[in-house]
Amino acid sequence: MSRVAKKPIIIPEKTTVTVDKGVVSVKGPKGEMSRTFRPGIGIVVENNQVTLTLNRPEDAVLWGTYASHVRNMVQGVSEGFEKKLVIEGIGFKSDIKGNELTMSLGYSHPVNMTIPANLTVTADKNIISVSGVDKEAVGEFAASIRAKKKPEPYKGKGIRYETEVIRRKQGKKAA
Repeated sequence: MSRVAKKPIIIPEKTTVTVDKGVVSVKGPKGEMSRTFRPGIGIVVENNQVTLTLNRPEDAVLWGTYASHVRNMVQGVSEGFEKKLVIEGIGFKSDIKGNELTMSLGYSHPVNMTIPANLTVTADKNIISVSGVDKEAVGEFAASIRAKKKPEPYKGKGIRYETEVIRRKQGKKAA
């Protein structure tokens, strides 16, 4: 049984949650989101709280997952999500032109990435900030940026998350 789903999800001020035939819609100051859920889990909104109930025992595996999805939707439209990436290396830089993120990562060509419409990306010197209301979209785009040049363990050059710690290796020793 899920412990996550047993706790009610508290709806903050200026945020509304509506449920209609398995479609959960959340509106808040940062934006709005909607998601379709299977009918095995009952989603009820009352007294500024969202509670999830288990209708069929075979859907117990989805109970905690659905609770996490609803909790992330409520948090996203009220506070938003943000991931910060740090670019380390001599000559490594990033720039935003229109809806494209252009990065110089030591390759013979610049690396261009199209920014999704529902995300906001800023680039200041060596820090790229990805923010938006959808936790999955923010995490996926940040991961695709990091995948362009993963940090290497000897000098730490590459793109890493702001909170990520790179374990360094010693390297060769002079004889």
